[in-house]
Amino acid sequence: MKGIFHSVTLDSERCKGCINCMKRCPTEAIRVRDGKATIITERCIDCGECIRVCHNRAKKAVCDDFAMLDQFKWKIALPPPSFYGQFADIDDINMILTALKKIGFDDIFEVSRAAELVSHLTRQKFDAVKGCVNGPVISSACSAIVRLIRVRFPALCENVLPVNEPVHLAAQIAREEAVAKTGLKPEEIGVFFLSPCPAKVTSAKAPIGIECSHIDGILSVSDVYLKMISALKKITEPEPLMRSGIVGINWATSGGECAGLLTDNYLSADGVENAIKVLEEIEDEKLNDIDFVELNACPGGCVGGVLNMANAFVARSRIKTLRKYLPITQNKLGDENDTRMFWEQSLQYEAIYKLDDDMGAAMKKMKEINEIENSLPGLDCGSCGAPSCRAFAEDIVCGNADRRDCIIRFREELAVLDGLGMNISGILPAPFRHKLEQTKAEEDHNDNA
Repeated sequence: MKGIFHSVTLDSERCKGCINCMKRCPTEAIRVRDGKATIITERCIDCGECIRVCHNRAKKAVCDDFAMLDQFKWKIALPPPSFYGQFADIDDINMILTALKKIGFDDIFEVSRAAELVSHLTRQKFDAVKGCVNGPVISSACSAIVRLIRVRFPALCENVLPVNEPVHLAAQIAREEAVAKTGLKPEEIGVFFLSPCPAKVTSAKAPIGIECSHIDGILSVSDVYLKMISALKKITEPEPLMRSGIVGINWATSGGECAGLLTDNYLSADGVENAIKVLEEIEDEKLNDIDFVELNACPGGCVGGVLNMANAFVARSRIKTLRKYLPITQNKLGDENDTRMFWEQSLQYEAIYKLDDDMGAAMKKMKEINEIENSLPGLDCGSCGAPSCRAFAEDIVCGNADRRDCIIRFREELAVLDGLGMNISGILPAPFRHKLEQTKAEEDHNDNA
């Protein structure tokens, strides 16, 4: 598979073998075996849900280190609009941008500037794009959602807007402007994105729709935040660095991109589970009356990214205050056919659930999976180490699990042994003990009768 890179990694020493991450993974990319979670890399979309729910901090996103800045003569920071909601008691975004220069960056290029260009392009080209697809046009801004569509909803690949994420556009423009401004060679200029989520980290390393990214390094918002606190206290007069408006800043929260389209016939949803429900309805052609759909894997939008510091609701409130006196927009496209705006390649389905390269063998395995699934209790309890009975059946057929791993099957075996007078029903966990105990009680009652 081309471009396999994942920012989400597992620290096996911290992992306690609970199934929280396994049950929340939207692509069933996690199994728990031998007391530890494992990630099936081909299925992972780096949404960060496993990081969000892991109480032991066994999941983390790998970002670059600040020391990487020393490799470049000119360093540019790309702060996303969600970054502004991380700081309390700030009433001017220029304070935050100036503080970034204080901690080691030579220049700032707001991702919200590029977001306004994408909004402008979408408004201008929307009718042409809408006429080429069946159903609503789906935003391509959230890379986790795009990857989800690519692996779980192949029929919807053509519905995804073939426009670059604002961060990729911002990186390219930032470098071009820096070359003209400084006279340095492009490779002497470092462009660093401050990422609120693992999906953006992965997108920078292995982008979708383009051959390579113009981003040189990715720093997590949480790491940058710690350096920013002291820098903000030393600023008395911020530089006038901000060059975007309400349309761009709105992209920080769910529904912000839709608002920039200046139309009411749209739908927005946040949280990966809600996004999946919407995609299922689009696939079933239940939302054909909607023109545009904006989906965010993180709750609340980018403000809910797991690499942020502030609570998503608090960050959203702060951003609402910060944008209060801004102009509507400050950036418009000069050329609507600017090739920098568009994907170089169409979105293609990736068959991560392929059972076999041979179609006949794959069909045989599929039949076996269906038979095994039908024989299972359908509880989707996760006790077997798989997120669902269907996934467990797949694991059995692929040789990664045994039928006896199912605790219900184990209970049936215990019932036989218990019937022989071995009295071992108490070793079962309480949720699975009732039927065995009930059966024994009924037998005792019949004996007494």
